[in-house]
Amino acid sequence: MTDFNNILADRIVNMAESATLAMARKAREMKAEGIDIISLSIGEPDFKTPLHIQEAAKAAIDEQKYFGYSPVPGYMDLREAIAEKLRTENGIESKAENIVVSTGAKQSIANVIISISNPGDEIVILTPYWVSYRDIALFAGAKPVYAEGTIENDFKVTAADLDAKITSKTKAILFSSPSNPTGSVFTKEEIEAIVEVMKKHPNVLIISDEIYEHINYAGRHISIGSYDAVKDRTITVNGFSKGFAMTGWRIGYISAPVVIAKACEKVQGQVTSGTNAITQRAAIVALKSDLGPTKAMKEEYLKRRDLVLGLLKEIPGVKTYTPSGAFYIFPDISDYFGKSNGSTTINNASDLCLYILNEAHVSLVTGEAFGAPNCIRLSYAASEDELKDAVGRIKKVLSELS
Repeated sequence: MTDFNNILADRIVNMAESATLAMARKAREMKAEGIDIISLSIGEPDFKTPLHIQEAAKAAIDEQKYFGYSPVPGYMDLREAIAEKLRTENGIESKAENIVVSTGAKQSIANVIISISNPGDEIVILTPYWVSYRDIALFAGAKPVYAEGTIENDFKVTAADLDAKITSKTKAILFSSPSNPTGSVFTKEEIEAIVEVMKKHPNVLIISDEIYEHINYAGRHISIGSYDAVKDRTITVNGFSKGFAMTGWRIGYISAPVVIAKACEKVQGQVTSGTNAITQRAAIVALKSDLGPTKAMKEEYLKRRDLVLGLLKEIPGVKTYTPSGAFYIFPDISDYFGKSNGSTTINNASDLCLYILNEAHVSLVTGEAFGAPNCIRLSYAASEDELKDAVGRIKKVLSELS
């Protein structure tokens, strides 16, 4: 009989499971048992994909032309549409040759980091960070280095703190704005300060994850790739899952220097090949259509943010801030560490999330997964009634800790 104890590669044994997906799975299992779970753990819009995008997919099927393998980097007309969007909306000098379309922004990020990383290279990750950044870097053989933001600064890393983390081994910096998990948005002035730092490090790449671009309550989205001083070494990551409620359609993209785009195409060609053909046809329509449905979703998210913030502020020991984008709140809950209800003691954020799941039947995600062990992530991509119920349940079970 085969001994499977030592059969797996070290890179897999050492890789953490996505905490968001793990919590979502646990919540689904409890729901299947008949437990009334309110899931606020996964980063998924609760809106349907806009109807005109659905109709575009149906039309593509009816054309009877898009049933074969798609080109590895994406259909040319989609790549051209993405490049045009980046030029006109983001100020990024982009052409089709700079674009690689992938099966979600997650694959886009993995393609980039695998393409640029050698053993010993460092990737400076601005924290709190999206859960997969760290493990993708480790998988690629790079060393994650963390520049930490604090709740007092809405979790935004200062330019000076970023500068202090860059060394001769740094291959790239990696960050998201609007941010997952914090919802924080770097201002124009803060982006420009980062650009000034990067001028001092001309061999360091910038990976800018802008997947929440359209869920921004602070004004016009600022793309760091639009700045002349860094445009030639910035990789912009984006996609359709958040702004167009297309998570299950699985489509994202990069705009990158041609040499990096070609490298990503090579990686993707060996791993997955081209992205779903019908999804790509629908994505063209999404890009070229009116953003009315997207703006309506954003306004609804803003109402929910204000609702949840108001409710959280009523809970003693929960420290909040005001996120300017995405659909998350990332409160500091460390005041509850060391407290107990008599049977369960809360030692860390993971304990608190499990306690809330088991006692309140609300699923959240521990901040430890995002590099911020004093916090938890709450997604407000849910109905107002669900959010009111969820925060009420949380308030009740937290009041039972002392």
